[in-house]
Amino acid sequence: MKKKIIILVLFILTAIPVFAYDRDEITNISVYEKINPAIVSIDAKIPNGTSSGTGCIINPKGVVLTSSHVVLNSKDIIVTTSGGESYKASMLKRAGDNKDLVLLKINVEKPMYAVKMGNSSDVRVGQKVLAIGNPFGFNGTLTQGIVSRIDYKRNKIQTDAAINPGSSGGPLLNTSGEVIGINQAIYNPDNNSSNIGIGFAIPINEVKQLIK
Repeated sequence: MKKKIIILVLFILTAIPVFAYDRDEITNISVYEKINPAIVSIDAKIPNGTSSGTGCIINPKGVVLTSSHVVLNSKDIIVTTSGGESYKASMLKRAGDNKDLVLLKINVEKPMYAVKMGNSSDVRVGQKVLAIGNPFGFNGTLTQGIVSRIDYKRNKIQTDAAINPGSSGGPLLNTSGEVIGINQAIYNPDNNSSNIGIGFAIPINEVKQLIK
């Protein structure tokens, strides 16, 4: 009887699949699971249709950060959380035209999970970055890359992490899960809408100035 029990236990143990993640995968998984609850999708009705983008919850009381070009000329803005709850948003504060940043406010009954801001002054070319957004409506999409270049003249962080239409306003993250930039645009010399590995983010320190 004892032998049968041992054999059964061994069979159960060998039948359980074992998944081994490397350090890089563990970092990606950890950052995504921690940050994605604070990422929202944004749909704004504009004169010629709907403008869609991504946003970050930066305050538990329902303050959302996104790119101003996503909601420009719209009075009907809907914010949808990663859990599927939708809220009508109002515009709280907008940065100057060259900043392309705006704060939205949604009315919530309970505190929301918010992102943590990093320091974009510490960003270095070559460091790994992650982006979460809603490209082409595929909500909660994670991509990875590196900081390819820092454009000091235009005050932009260049990255090869995949950013596509719908990603605007989403976070560019370091491996600690801190937001170091807000994804804004892609370079498309052929006038197409797909990513060719050259994307730009607004440094998060610009956001800190907006909040002040």
